Amino acid sequence: MSVSTSDPTIGRLIDGRYQVRSRIARGGMATVYLATDLRLERRVAIKIMHGHLADDNQFKQRFIQEARSAARLAHPNVVNVFDQGQDDESAYLVMEYLPGITLRDLLHDYGALTSEQTIDITEAVLAGLSAAHKAGIVHRDLKPENVLLADDGRIKIGDFGLARAASANTATGAALLGTIAYLSPELVTRGVADTRSDVYAVGIMMYEMLTGEQPFKGEQPMQIAYQHANDSVPTPSSANPKVPAELDELVLWATARDPEERPRDARALLEQVQDTEAMLQTALPPAGATAAQKTMVLPGPLGVARDAETQVLGAAAATAVTTRLQPPAPAPTAEVSDSTAALTTVTNKRRRRGWIIALVVVLLAAIAGGTGWWFGFGPGANIPVPAVAKTSVADATATLTAAGLKVAGEQRQVSSLDVPAGQVAGTDPADGTRVPRDSSVTLLVSTGPKLIDLPGLVGLDEKAADAVVASHWTAGGDTVRQFSADAPQGTVIQALGLDAKGGTVDLAGTAQYGEKQPISLVVSAGALPDIAGKSVDDATKLLTDAGLSVGDSTSDYNEDVDKGDVVAIVAPKNDDGSDKAVRVGDTVGLLISDGPPPVTVPDVVGQSWDKAKKALTDAGFKLQYNHSGPADVIPGAFTVSKIDPGAGTSQPKGSTIKVTLDFSG
Repeated sequence: MSVSTSDPTIGRLIDGRYQVRSRIARGGMATVYLATDLRLERRVAIKIMHGHLADDNQFKQRFIQEARSAARLAHPNVVNVFDQGQDDESAYLVMEYLPGITLRDLLHDYGALTSEQTIDITEAVLAGLSAAHKAGIVHRDLKPENVLLADDGRIKIGDFGLARAASANTATGAALLGTIAYLSPELVTRGVADTRSDVYAVGIMMYEMLTGEQPFKGEQPMQIAYQHANDSVPTPSSANPKVPAELDELVLWATARDPEERPRDARALLEQVQDTEAMLQTALPPAGATAAQKTMVLPGPLGVARDAETQVLGAAAATAVTTRLQPPAPAPTAEVSDSTAALTTVTNKRRRRGWIIALVVVLLAAIAGGTGWWFGFGPGANIPVPAVAKTSVADATATLTAAGLKVAGEQRQVSSLDVPAGQVAGTDPADGTRVPRDSSVTLLVSTGPKLIDLPGLVGLDEKAADAVVASHWTAGGDTVRQFSADAPQGTVIQALGLDAKGGTVDLAGTAQYGEKQPISLVVSAGALPDIAGKSVDDATKLLTDAGLSVGDSTSDYNEDVDKGDVVAIVAPKNDDGSDKAVRVGDTVGLLISDGPPPVTVPDVVGQSWDKAKKALTDAGFKLQYNHSGPADVIPGAFTVSKIDPGAGTSQPKGSTIKVTLDFSG
């Protein structure tokens, strides 16, 4: 079995689709986990809102706003959002998973970056931010922690949890949100933000990348906020002399205290950064441009040297020269005329033969083309079987039919670890196989994982049960340890698996269970500590040593336990009010004794002593009365004239009642 972890979300199946694998990061509103999308078989990042914020509508709306804001953006420099929903009490957000580091990690490891690195990262951030501003979204929480540097070189901005629609003045609400080191002066002083507030945060990040430190420092957040509101950001070159003056000007422009003096949005700043980059690259000419060049011998104009014996000329020039050097042709004779006529006849025959050959070639080409179309694209073509795995039978049938294939009437059932029951696991012939058009394809429909006989796990020792699970199945998460007075410590008292819909089901009585499917074990932690009659301190120590937390206490009357001592454990409750099974790590309450319950003093005034005495002692009171001697001898001769405390009052059981008796003869 897997080693117990402190995060119960790891291993959990969210909404029947997302299997949580490990934790990536934790923030103020939510925790980000690495998960597997079982439907699409891909790794995703899933952000789950903290449970203690589930009842806070403001935080829940802000969480949903992040999904809506990011979903409106489709840009290579913005983290993609795939899905959003709620599972039980947990609101979640499914995002693109980018293995890599954040800009904060890079700054922590390397300190100041080079000018080229700063410009590259800034351009990527501004490109994504420009898309957000164009869509009318202000990020409001730009900082190095929200700039992701993927292993493959991509740079993206994420965490739109504080994003809102942009307007001339977007208010932040009563609380000042965002990270204080990157807040613009108008956010600090007036609590409003627009696109220029994001530009200010980018300028602060540029300063931090160029110098390795933030421009304003202080022991308290309000000290930093005061500097943002009242001081101008210094030039990066004052902390790092290697920074070019052009980048100094960019940082000062982006971080101007007056928003009117900053770039109007990320697009304006991006264009200036690109111009500055080009200017820095051309400030010094390339080394090759100024290097000494060898003298090149260029060819002179074409001509004929007078003393040259042979010249290579163009065809027209050669013909002209030859014509000038030849003597005049003699007049044609009769023999020459006959030869000319014969030559003309042969030429005409050859011309007709050429047309015939050309026609034959055209016909052959048409036949070849038709044959190629028939076997390449027409009815006689071989086409690949399309991939239809993990789709419904109806969708698979439509895909195959559209590709020019027929679907066999009978389906074949196969087991599959990856494809849910009822979906298509494959085809016969397999996808990618080239078959003649209109061929019949058989659908292989998944029955889910292969069913394997499941031996009884309840009552087994934990190690033996682990071995059984490992033989054909997988551990479904951390082992749960539950207190039980009926099962020895270390023995299995329950085995849990998944049903067809991904819900948890008790495997007791299950004869067969799917191969490689998860099984979670509930193991006995022994009996609960016996704390009846213990003091609160002693009972708390016993429960803490057993792995439990002690919460609120309640009290009630109890005749068997002294007042102030512990009567019993108060277990957590189910929704129907019944007691939950207590497990290691749970929080339990204590029931404290208030002593015996109060008793109402019966009205015995005017009764004879024998009847009054019986009524008072039966009610549980002790008695103190006058005439103790005669009254005990002849009780019928005395009558009760007064009792203290009086009749009808509630008194602790066992308390003393004073009785006044009068002799009645």
